[in-house]
Amino acid sequence: MAIRISRVLQSSKQLLKSLSHSSNNVAIPKGHLAVYVGEMMQKRRFVVPVTYLSHPCFQKLLRKAEEEFGFDHPMGGLTIPCTEQIFIDLASRLSTSS
Repeated sequence: MAIRISRVLQSSKQLLKSLSHSSNNVAIPKGHLAVYVGEMMQKRRFVVPVTYLSHPCFQKLLRKAEEEFGFDHPMGGLTIPCTEQIFIDLASRLSTSS
């Protein structure tokens, strides 16, 4: 009986873990990357084309991210330290210039 209870607990933990990460496991299209943007603990995930990486404005944000976080990003991914609105404005300009 104790073995069965431990299996149920283990299965429950795995299910909860998979549900808590389900929003981050959405497939990223080929040629894109996910970045996290926002203030403090309220980050929002954006999927952007890799072509943005070569744009000087985006590179400026990447340098800012390196200065603030180094290579140890708290979200486990690429974190951009700016407000969502600034990032949305930049992404909008980059998408119209492409």
